[in-house]
Amino acid sequence: MIDITPTIHLGDEEIELVYVRAPGPGGQNVNKVSSAVQLRFNLLGSPSLPVEVKQRLARLAGRRMTSQGVLILEAKQYRSQEQNRQAVLERLRRLIQQASQPPKPRRRTQPTRASRLRRLESKRKRAKIKRIRKDKEFDG
Repeated sequence: MIDITPTIHLGDEEIELVYVRAPGPGGQNVNKVSSAVQLRFNLLGSPSLPVEVKQRLARLAGRRMTSQGVLILEAKQYRSQEQNRQAVLERLRRLIQQASQPPKPRRRTQPTRASRLRRLESKRKRAKIKRIRKDKEFDG
């Protein structure tokens, strides 16, 4: 059982961890030990997450989500399999916590009086420049 928030908990059966060989440093172990961890989480089939959280998580996941609705995260920064496992689980936890926060509603605001006056003044200046140029074309 993985605790995400006080109300959201994921069962261990919902997460699939696959251990693969990691690129990079590792000495003699690099070709023998599968230290990188690939986490697969079936987002669309998860009974633990509310619908709104699933939708926000799908948007946050972006290219890390397959067309079948499976979220794939990888961790390969450590040489230890256990450290990579902890890192990928923490990344999933943070991603779901971020998706569980409802977005702040946008409040429409009016432009200030000063900004409206600045805008109109710049339009007047521009119009004056164009009027002057137009008059000079006929003179020359």
